[in-house]
Amino acid sequence: MAPYIDGDAQNGVSAAPEPGRLCQIVTPVGNLGYGFVESQVVAELEGLASVPTPTAIILDAGSTDSGPSRLALGITAAPRGHYVRDLGKLLKLVTKYKVPLMFSSAGGDGSDEHVDLMVDIIRELAELPENKSYKLKVVSVYSTVAHDRVSKRLQAGHVVGCGPCVPALTQEDIDATPRIVAQMGPEPILQAMVANPDFDIMVVGRAYDPAPYIAFAAYHALKGTSTDLKSLSKETLGAFVHMGKILECGGSCARPKSQAASAYLYDDNSFDIIPLDPQAACVPLSVAAHTLYEKSRPDILHGPGGYMDLTKTTYEQLVDERTIRVRGATFEAYYDQGERYTVKLEGGRLRGYRTVFMGSFIDPILVGQLDKVIARIKEYVTFQHKHITEKWDLEFHVYGRDENWTGEGRPYSGSKGIFVVGEAVAESQHVATSICASARIGCIHAPYQGQKATSGNFGFGLGGKNEIETGPCTEFSVYHLLSLAEGEEGAVAAESHEAGIANTVDGKPLFHWTTVSVGKGEAEPAAAAEDAASSTNGSAKKDYKPGMFELAPIPENPRFLADIAPVVRSKNSGPYEITVDILFSMPEVYELVKASGILTTEVVATLYGLRVDEMVWCGFFDQALAFKATFPRKRNGRMCASGGFLENDMHGSQQYMNLMELPLGEELEGKLAKVLKTAT
Repeated sequence: MAPYIDGDAQNGVSAAPEPGRLCQIVTPVGNLGYGFVESQVVAELEGLASVPTPTAIILDAGSTDSGPSRLALGITAAPRGHYVRDLGKLLKLVTKYKVPLMFSSAGGDGSDEHVDLMVDIIRELAELPENKSYKLKVVSVYSTVAHDRVSKRLQAGHVVGCGPCVPALTQEDIDATPRIVAQMGPEPILQAMVANPDFDIMVVGRAYDPAPYIAFAAYHALKGTSTDLKSLSKETLGAFVHMGKILECGGSCARPKSQAASAYLYDDNSFDIIPLDPQAACVPLSVAAHTLYEKSRPDILHGPGGYMDLTKTTYEQLVDERTIRVRGATFEAYYDQGERYTVKLEGGRLRGYRTVFMGSFIDPILVGQLDKVIARIKEYVTFQHKHITEKWDLEFHVYGRDENWTGEGRPYSGSKGIFVVGEAVAESQHVATSICASARIGCIHAPYQGQKATSGNFGFGLGGKNEIETGPCTEFSVYHLLSLAEGEEGAVAAESHEAGIANTVDGKPLFHWTTVSVGKGEAEPAAAAEDAASSTNGSAKKDYKPGMFELAPIPENPRFLADIAPVVRSKNSGPYEITVDILFSMPEVYELVKASGILTTEVVATLYGLRVDEMVWCGFFDQALAFKATFPRKRNGRMCASGGFLENDMHGSQQYMNLMELPLGEELEGKLAKVLKTAT
């Protein structure tokens, strides 16, 4: 629980009076199916059991980060057994502590079939002999959108790309996409809560990540009797959205990064964030910096129905030195600006089938003319497949090549080698494999100028395989904003999922929910209940807890950006954009860098081979002592989405090196040396 503040403020620590508590939310892990430390959640729920305000367990389950395959093929983000494991633990907590469980984007993509899958797992768990006391009301909220509804809106001009990097949607895209989901806001969830105040579990389809957090907080702010979010102030909604944006990633905002966290919401539009790992702590910079994560810009965050404005947020360290109190966000609704409510549509499609092969070149004579060799291999493969009428493509990933690879005075030093992955996609698997087989043969036997190793050029056969068939190759086909008429952002009750689908026609609410009761509800002997309780609590002593770590110190004479920035990272900001965050730990260092001019839109564009007008966003964010730059994903000079053919960095997490190695320059180096010497 968050500490109550008494006494005088010391060392910048808040000593404000404790505001009235509205509710509290516990998030065991940032993604259902990833596993969590049960004892940490148990300890938190034990502490909250005596608190009079309501508690919920809420977590997210999905993302587009791992590519389009979930949507295109109907696969889940984690194996089924992982959901069985996590939900088995969560149902025990729901039953013992009498708290509701809510999770969104079920299965990773939030498709209707994955909502049903989660309900099936819950039903199976409730029917186990050891769980015969369970009697749970489960609400399912569905998010699939009918293709004809999307087509009509496209023809009416009410569908646009989600950001400048997304291509225009076509009818061909819609027809090729097996399932389209809409990223719902909090409205459908809140409506389902008000209609079912006695629910135990809510399984939600694709949703804006903070949506269930916003809905739970709004439900209690509105006393459980209203679904009118418009009656809440923009400061109240801003707090709810900001809290949900931070907490949906669990303890990722802590140092060290951990799994579980809680939020306590207050009636003065502030909230506290605290990690549940006793060896982790939240600090102002770690929490402020988290709002940069995976977003195109740090200050204005768009979502369903409006955007969150973080320009006036504050982050206060409380006296326990682990908890941060957050204030100041606002939520600006589109309807206040005369604009329509929008939701994001998502979908993926099958492009074809993929095969890969891999191996190494070690001959420096070949490596020095590798581009010519690869071009010759492609010509050979094309010649061998001139009889093939279906579409296919072949490209190469090359790792480890360096202009100074051989080293001065070492013309034949090939011991390091370079690694090559050939990748083919075709309309059928057997053609993709044939393409790769011919390309591998070309790698082995292609001639090149000055060749000495005439018995073969290519080291291959890793894992005993020449070619590896990887199956379907998918790509994003829908990532667009759909404008809604008033009321379409909500949901309606349905007797069955089939009835709900039939009723979600143009002009009516986009979403629907169903309810079902699972479990027998048989009385459990008192002794057995006590044994189960002691077993749950006893697990705390056995759980592994990672040790703390410190940020790397700034060297005495820093030369590169990475020397003075403890965090330099890159990540997807949706499938079509890459965003890079540079976080500083000292205000003095941050201000010097900000004033130096080494980080500008022009500099970043040059580093990443882009035009300035292609940059999505670039700038500094004072609250987090951070610099952020967002730009389009590109492959072979063309804008593209994550996943699909030739992907080698699905999360976009390996794109930071260009900035990490940015030289500081002599002038900035000198100023930094003086500041660091004074600080020491």
